[in-house]
Amino acid sequence: MPTYAIGDLQGCRPKLTELLDKIRMSCPDPRLIFVGDLVNRGPNSLETLREVRALGDTTNVVLGNHDLHLLAVANGIRPQHRSDTLDDILAAPDRDELLDWLRHRPLAILENKHLMVHAGVLPQWTAEQTVALSREVEAVLQGPDWVEFLRQMYGNQPARWDDRLDGADRLRCIVNALTRIRFCDAEGTMDLTTSKGAEIELPGFMRWFDVPGRKTEDVTVVFGHWSTLGLIMRPDVISLDTGCLWGGKLSAVCLDDRSIVQVDCPQYQKPGSI
Repeated sequence: MPTYAIGDLQGCRPKLTELLDKIRMSCPDPRLIFVGDLVNRGPNSLETLREVRALGDTTNVVLGNHDLHLLAVANGIRPQHRSDTLDDILAAPDRDELLDWLRHRPLAILENKHLMVHAGVLPQWTAEQTVALSREVEAVLQGPDWVEFLRQMYGNQPARWDDRLDGADRLRCIVNALTRIRFCDAEGTMDLTTSKGAEIELPGFMRWFDVPGRKTEDVTVVFGHWSTLGLIMRPDVISLDTGCLWGGKLSAVCLDDRSIVQVDCPQYQKPGSI
């Protein structure tokens, strides 16, 4: 069964349906892995979440920052932003079932030398360590104290990983790396304030996947989160957020042969509106 990784949906359900129809023309029964941000800012967040959940056991999802934001908003921890499109989920009769399903998704998946995350990894983490650290967060998020965890999840510090980190600081650093990172320095200190462009004008900082000697160079890291990067296909990196929200494309890659499937998207949001 071929496996397809699919980029950020952000509530663009008609484009998901179109992409799946296109995939199934050549592969009637694909296995699917979504790289996070199922919801928010597109027009159909509720329908998107329902459709992905209904795909069943042959589908998996890694959580993105917008997915975590939905959980925080639903529990009164974060306010909605002016560009959020979460009201339909919050008012849905199946809201609790959908949110419970969402919080039981992983933050990292390692299969067949492919590491799937939403945003990226720190350069000092191996693929196996990345999954082990993600499991620490998942255990709390899926446990009885998950709402309290969400209250402590937000913030930009600590910006650098240390194996001695514990408690909320440790979990927050893991979450920020897996769901928010774009730039860091050679030691893995994250810059979590720069988000727009594909390059950074800060001496010593670079795109996380360009850090020399990154310990996940022995696998292919498949991620989304960063629409201004566009589609990147390297032996060690596949970037899949191709700007569906911004009038770009929704993209999928077959991890078995690296073939690309894309559909064109309307412009749901205008630059500067976020």
